[in-house]
Amino acid sequence: MSWRSMKYGTEAAKANHEVVMSPTQYAYLDYMQADVITEPKVYASLRLSKAYEFDPVPEDVNPIYIKGGQANLWTEQVYNIRQAEYMTWPRGFAIAESVWSPKEKKNWANFFARTEQHFKRLDVAETKYAPSVYDPIFSVKRTADRQLLITLSTEVDGLDMYYSFDNSFPDRFYPKYTTPLVPPIDAKVLKVITYRGKNPIGRMMNMPIEELEKRAGKR
Repeated sequence: MSWRSMKYGTEAAKANHEVVMSPTQYAYLDYMQADVITEPKVYASLRLSKAYEFDPVPEDVNPIYIKGGQANLWTEQVYNIRQAEYMTWPRGFAIAESVWSPKEKKNWANFFARTEQHFKRLDVAETKYAPSVYDPIFSVKRTADRQLLITLSTEVDGLDMYYSFDNSFPDRFYPKYTTPLVPPIDAKVLKVITYRGKNPIGRMMNMPIEELEKRAGKR
């Protein structure tokens, strides 16, 4: 069982040992799957799209020594069954498809369209799952004059992001994100929500400017 990374499983397989791949960077479901402002803090993160990149058979290894792949949900920071459900789905779908499907047949857009159909089934079953794939992703850096520059992105295509810096709650009649943002000098929080067409689909994200300043580093 290769838990730490693909590296050690690859080395073991090259030495003719049988291996089950379960690397931290793709298959640890106890890692955060959204921004730390929305989930209990864990020391690493694993978004749905990253989990879907999992390929248990490295290209330079004889596949007869790779017996399969596995996802791990370590529960020292998972306190009840509802949180366990939240941490498992939808990343469990991504790991399953990565293990069962030929690499050449995998397609992220197709996978996510089917995942959304599973969301409907999970809703009917009242099974909890993470909606974080719809959340905006915050990236920050400093401009040449040391101002904070905020870039927003999403894991899935076809979403619009609307934002505010005035502590009000944006909807689709607010400014739509199109280019990186420099916050106003008196701004305390950046609120962002994602829409698909006319309908809100993501969670309202309340990102403190102070948190973004910390992530960007010293002025």
